[in-house]
Amino acid sequence: MPVNVPARLTRTARLDALPFTREHRRLLVGSGLGWALDAMDVGLISFVLAQLAVQWNTTGMELSWIASAGFVGMAVGAVLGGLLADRIGRRQVFALTLLVYGVATGASALSGSVAVLIAWRFLVGLGLGAELPVASTLVSEFAPPRIRGRIIVLLESFWAIGWTIAAVIGFLVVPSSENGWRWALAVGAAPALYAVFVRLRLPESVRFLESRGRFVKAESTVRRFELSAKVTVPPPESDPAVQGGVERKDSTGGFAALWSPSLRGRTAALWLVWFCVNFSYYGAFIWLPTVLVASGFSLVRSFAYTLIITVAQLPGYAASAYLIERWGRRSTLAVFLIGSASSAALFGIATDTSQVIAAGMLLSFFNLGAWGALYAVTPEVYPTRIRATGAGWAAGSGRVAAILAPLAVPLLREAGGTGLLFAVFAGFFVVAALGTFGLPEKRGQALAE
Repeated sequence: MPVNVPARLTRTARLDALPFTREHRRLLVGSGLGWALDAMDVGLISFVLAQLAVQWNTTGMELSWIASAGFVGMAVGAVLGGLLADRIGRRQVFALTLLVYGVATGASALSGSVAVLIAWRFLVGLGLGAELPVASTLVSEFAPPRIRGRIIVLLESFWAIGWTIAAVIGFLVVPSSENGWRWALAVGAAPALYAVFVRLRLPESVRFLESRGRFVKAESTVRRFELSAKVTVPPPESDPAVQGGVERKDSTGGFAALWSPSLRGRTAALWLVWFCVNFSYYGAFIWLPTVLVASGFSLVRSFAYTLIITVAQLPGYAASAYLIERWGRRSTLAVFLIGSASSAALFGIATDTSQVIAAGMLLSFFNLGAWGALYAVTPEVYPTRIRATGAGWAAGSGRVAAILAPLAVPLLREAGGTGLLFAVFAGFFVVAALGTFGLPEKRGQALAE
């Protein structure tokens, strides 16, 4: 039955008051599919590295640079994507990033040398890095406050779907022929086509539209969601914002605003958590198939084990999505990071196949649950005018660690084997858990304007 809502409420208040509707679901799934394609691309490179180590006889350092080149691009892309999203819109940048990394991934399948593949991976990274913080910002600005954390964790859970698809492709396609890795990367061109759907079907953030003075479009978007919820709002008697019709200019945004007295503490804590989580996650999972091969498992068997370990990401996300609205953001994030540290330590001392798989599944469960909570809290830290910028810089700081981790893995393994490597990862997870105490708790609260 239709419900009347007072027209005097602000558009964002009207939006926040809505239940989860068909439009919310369409936005979540539409953004999530882009997220899954992103994960598929990142996951594929781990299987490509394992085959190139055999086929091209590449050194560990060359493989490290192939992996790190993508993360260099992701660091740059995350910062630029966040800045652009606060200027030209979340949806526009989301679609552009899908196009960039989809085309670059398809082109990288034609690489004839390590140097060319490194160059293409940098371009792939530009698109990948910009997409994730922008997508989480867009969805968070539409999600009802009482379930916003859960919605963002569900968005992040599409990462597990994409990584699982990558593991299936890696298991079935990569070892199938000499050019298996090329066919796998060719599949990664799919995001270029999906970008068209994103550009045409997903809504632009109401908060962004209002911040740029596009009030008529903002009103239309809110009413679209209200119609989906069967909520009716009478036309406002007067709307000063529309009558003014002038785009707002705010000079307090940008990088400097992230380090203002009121925000610098939470910015520092957020960057620390992002850095540590990225170092351990990408250091472990990008190298996982290669580490298993180096430990004596065959290429096909290591890919199969990686697939089994990857599947454990899904229940990790489910647990995080449930707990984040019961325990809160900080508690959920801290618990999953401590679980990640314990699992990494267990993986480092695993001595047989069953122990490797069990410890790897635990690491997947806790690590990806932590990722879900981290993406939920990040957009909540900042006000609208710098929300995407703040999320982009946080992700960019994390990508610096993602650059360093693949380069550090061969050195750590040479110095102390798998045990030392995963002990270091465990240490980074512990530091990240300590960093959560500097983050705000925004469970059930409206986003800051």
